[in-house]
Amino acid sequence: MTLQRINMPQLGESVTEGTVSNWLVKVGDYVEKYDAIAEVMTDKVNAEVPSSYSGVIKDLIADEGETIEVGQLMCYIEVEGQLREPVTTVSETPAKEEKLDSQNMKTRYSPVVMRLAQEHNIELQTVNGTGKSGRITRKDIEKYINNQHHTNEAEIQENPTEDMEQHGSDAVEEIEEFTPPIIRRKPVKAKPGDREIPVTGLRRTIAQNMVRSKTEIPHAWMMIEVDVTNLVAYRNDEKNNFRENEGYNLSYFAFFLNAVAKALKKFPELNSCWAGDKIIQRNEINLSIAVAHEHELYVPVIKNVDEKSIKGIAKEIAQLSKKARTGTLAKEDMEDGTFTVNNTGSFGSVESMGVINYPQSAILQVESIVKRPVIIDNMFAARDMVNLCLSLDHRVLDGVICGAFMSHVKAILENISSDTTPIY
Repeated sequence: MTLQRINMPQLGESVTEGTVSNWLVKVGDYVEKYDAIAEVMTDKVNAEVPSSYSGVIKDLIADEGETIEVGQLMCYIEVEGQLREPVTTVSETPAKEEKLDSQNMKTRYSPVVMRLAQEHNIELQTVNGTGKSGRITRKDIEKYINNQHHTNEAEIQENPTEDMEQHGSDAVEEIEEFTPPIIRRKPVKAKPGDREIPVTGLRRTIAQNMVRSKTEIPHAWMMIEVDVTNLVAYRNDEKNNFRENEGYNLSYFAFFLNAVAKALKKFPELNSCWAGDKIIQRNEINLSIAVAHEHELYVPVIKNVDEKSIKGIAKEIAQLSKKARTGTLAKEDMEDGTFTVNNTGSFGSVESMGVINYPQSAILQVESIVKRPVIIDNMFAARDMVNLCLSLDHRVLDGVICGAFMSHVKAILENISSDTTPIY
């Protein structure tokens, strides 16, 4: 008999950690290889983690709600027979396959806990763990940091005169200048009647990705106005028959994705990403689209959009939207996006500045189509107008190339007809 480790798997490129949202097994359960043992929230999608072996679950190391890094231990499974894969033998684990005691569990620190402790100079032996068998979790560290901040702030406020007498009049200035940010930052406190909402794995992932994007990527922004009167008329003529024949909607968004894919084919610079010492220009045109469901946001990907008809694009929009509503998006649905198009107009927005979907180099916001008076041949005419707003990574892209790209998208959309843009 041998004990094997089941670690947090890599559930997508650029994914570095995941949150165990739900264990599907308990200690003592027998599972077959590839059986799902846990649900993990990562990269804005729920995914099931399969067992790497057939055997009996011996110990669940990660707690529900705990965020652990890729490759970190999730659980132990007892396996019969000899395996060709590298194994963790009984001699490398607690003697006679005993269950891990409280002290051992307490000192099994996740990489997230270790990183936070190092960043804030925390002696982990002084932290009370609330996880399984007293294990220290990320929440325990964050609570400790918050309490430590309160203590330091109170000491400074209680003894300002004494401190100045001992260290001179420059002491307060030195404390303010050299104190780490975590000490200077005033914590946000809930007041009576406020509602505190725990940060879930999904919301934490979104927050981390947005901070990383805004911190690392120098955003620039531009907007153009497009006359889509012909598109509106064309789509209105076709939408009812299309719905009856295909069983899903012929959305405006399908036409916009088609136009963007054509423009990316002509200007592949926007289908790129920054890679430190080089810029990687993607060969495939895979468009990430934002899909909202209740309070959750997902960014699934339509692959090879330049090779698809309007019907094919509309079908994938419908399929991915249904998966988002039913919680069945797989990690494959979320991977390999090269450029993002966000249908902000579905919420009535007319102008917005999108945050780039890291590590891509641009995101295009498609705003609401609204009727406005426009001067044509020195006369006012009611036209269907839409704003297209582009956020760009200024390390990769400049205004000249982005302006040319946007002008090409505009030209495609303003000249849509049954001849130039067949649905099938």
